[in-house]
Amino acid sequence: MTHPYIPNAEPRVRAEMLEAIGATSVEEFYADIPAALRLDRPLDLPAPFAAEYELKRHMKGLFGRNVEGLSFLGHGTYPHYVPAVCDEVNSRSEFLTAYAGEPYEDHGRFQALFEYVSMMGELLEMDVVNVPTYDGFQASGTAIRMAARYTKRGKVLIASPISADKLSKLRDFLTPDVEIVHGTEVDSETAAIYLETPDVYGVVATNGRELADAAHAHGALLVVSTDPISLGVLAPPVCYGADIVCGDIQSLGMHQSYGGGHAGFIATQDHEPLVAEFPSRLFGIAPTAVEGEYGFGDVFYDRTSFAQREEGKEWVGTAAALWGITAGVYLALMGPEGMREVGETILARTRYAMDALGDLVQAKDAIHFREFAISVPSSEDLLAKLREQGIFGGVPLDDRTVLVCVTERHTIAEIDRLAAAVKEAL
Repeated sequence: MTHPYIPNAEPRVRAEMLEAIGATSVEEFYADIPAALRLDRPLDLPAPFAAEYELKRHMKGLFGRNVEGLSFLGHGTYPHYVPAVCDEVNSRSEFLTAYAGEPYEDHGRFQALFEYVSMMGELLEMDVVNVPTYDGFQASGTAIRMAARYTKRGKVLIASPISADKLSKLRDFLTPDVEIVHGTEVDSETAAIYLETPDVYGVVATNGRELADAAHAHGALLVVSTDPISLGVLAPPVCYGADIVCGDIQSLGMHQSYGGGHAGFIATQDHEPLVAEFPSRLFGIAPTAVEGEYGFGDVFYDRTSFAQREEGKEWVGTAAALWGITAGVYLALMGPEGMREVGETILARTRYAMDALGDLVQAKDAIHFREFAISVPSSEDLLAKLREQGIFGGVPLDDRTVLVCVTERHTIAEIDRLAAAVKEAL
């Protein structure tokens, strides 16, 4: 079909383009996308609307299908409390519309991001933190690629349970030059051990130092993915030997928003050969020509694809900088004491919920942060019965396993309600 507003949509032009690159059809470009993920039918769209009020009526009907309830859904995007000031600041026009720009014309955005990376560096006890990537999945993939480039090796060991979605994203991002292997058996081909803590089941790892020693003994790195909201009560990964730390900042002031506002962070110590492998932007502070005046802007800019273009190690495109500003607001508001209090609350509520659900809980003796899995006869049946009572009881990991999420927003009464409903349903 020829589209009047899409360049090169005319069939003859498309055929010339395909011939120039040696492809027989556009379908060849999608060969790596599994068939189950392809739609293979036209979009289910209504007929064109003749007037704006018809569109508004249609959208109102769609919004009316949304259902609210008591939610224990997590598994990657979490129902943490979002202070009102986070929404107030990130919706201000000077931040919301500041997509691009340079330090000399966009002072506020660059300073806000410098403050964010500074607070993240303090929380992580690391020197260098990047401007946010799209999400935590991308941050993990990039951190692993950084380790592979640094060590000049092509294998990563996955040392903890991770979600199927993240594993799929990592395979896409690392193929074909970085091999993913599950296990902890390090050899001379290993670029890094990748550890996630808390893992997909909410379990806090206690073998970080052992993994770091094993990696370093063979010239490999330890890459740790973590959630920064846990670091008010858990030791930062650098304390047990992590070389690169990464993760998602959705928990720091972002709503779930039908899948969440997400952004990823990567952090290292100030070791120049490793810092050189960051593909993303780094912001710092520097004196200006005016005595006593400081400005904020890019650090080590010539390592980025902006400077190297097609020779760049990874391409840097649109970032999630607005979420970095939001997380900076959250961290500044909470402070060290607030981060400790929210972490302690989450740990306590998680343990209370595990005790309330009793023998259903898997790995009950382990330390869990925010999530835990329960074993049930049928995940589908249980969750359906809970929905009838206005409860979203968790995320099904398989036919018999449900992942339950508890944060500082859940009250003791709400947890008791969940436990009673689960017992009644079973």
